[in-house]
Amino acid sequence: MKTANLELRRTAKANGVSLWQIADKLGISEPTMTRRLRSELPENEKQKILDIINELAKE
Repeated sequence: MKTANLELRRTAKANGVSLWQIADKLGISEPTMTRRLRSELPENEKQKILDIINELAKE
């Protein structure tokens, strides 16, 4: 079984960014973030999350 949004998960982990931090920036709860990542996200949502990861990694 292929893990959905693997690129996002790996990028966050590699940059030391937790899912709860991404969720906080999106204004959602961590469980909601986890549920969203269960199925592949549209490209525009992926890009938004990648931008947040990059922003958090710089802090």
